[in-house]
Amino acid sequence: MSPPRVTEKKAGRAKKTAAPLSPASAPASAEPIFRSGFACLVGRPNVGKSTLTNALVGAKVAITSDRPQTTRRVIRGIVHRPDAQLVILDTPGLHRPRTLLGERLDSLVRSTLTEVDLVGFCIPAPDLVGPGDKYLARELAGLKNTPVVAIVTKTDEASQTRVAEQLVAVSELGEWADVVPVSAVGGFQLDTLVDILVSHLPEGPPLYPDGDLTDEPEHIMVAELIREAALEGVRDELPHSIAVLVEEMGPREGQPDLIDVFAEIYVERPSQKAIVIGTRGERMKDVGTRARHQIEALLGSRVYLDLHVRIAKDWQRNPKFLRRLGFYD
Repeated sequence: MSPPRVTEKKAGRAKKTAAPLSPASAPASAEPIFRSGFACLVGRPNVGKSTLTNALVGAKVAITSDRPQTTRRVIRGIVHRPDAQLVILDTPGLHRPRTLLGERLDSLVRSTLTEVDLVGFCIPAPDLVGPGDKYLARELAGLKNTPVVAIVTKTDEASQTRVAEQLVAVSELGEWADVVPVSAVGGFQLDTLVDILVSHLPEGPPLYPDGDLTDEPEHIMVAELIREAALEGVRDELPHSIAVLVEEMGPREGQPDLIDVFAEIYVERPSQKAIVIGTRGERMKDVGTRARHQIEALLGSRVYLDLHVRIAKDWQRNPKFLRRLGFYD
């Protein structure tokens, strides 16, 4: 097996460029090449896919949390360049499903893999390559006609020695088009990663209008921001049980500069409801305040946020409730 290319540009080193063509050899009317397409980020839960997506796009299009399985839908983030438009698909982490929701999420990821132009396989630098990474590497080996770029994430959390060891370990996992170490938090090699991803895209026109950063509906993004705020500081077993639905959202009559948002936070048991609300409702107030600030930044308007916590017993196993959340068979 020939080793993949490990791409790492040193700070301050100029990029190599080809010698300019002489007038006699230059094409008479060379049109600039524009590339566009979809790149899917995959990996096991909590490897930094959403943080990397936001860093590449340059804006918050996906919620983040240190809790595994935070992402529950395919989020599209759009990177605009003069020579390309790269659409990044942030996917839920692949894992062994324990609920109907888990099965729907895994099915969503696998169907997405068949529809993209290339795949970014994310493995964090601080962690040893584990069974989940090896399982996913075998899955990706079946994508015969789709380039796979291995991305070693979270290099800011590991020593240079550890990063080098991880690059070797990841290289030995499979046949990759490239292997790239990056840090979304520190900004290390983000431009290099975009260059590499774009190089694997087909030629084609822009897929979205200039300036669009995502195609997510606003009410979905609002629900996700509320869920992100609700996930902050909760117990390990609770994040999987939290769901948010925006029931109503729109400008208040007579006050077009104020948007009313009415949303429900769903949990599965009364004990979980007590955790979300907190003592004398203090935690719920904090969730509302943090979510409202994020929503106002998203919508560019003042927001009145009305939140209620409801119990939907075992909703992760309830097909009808999952359909309400947008997870279909």
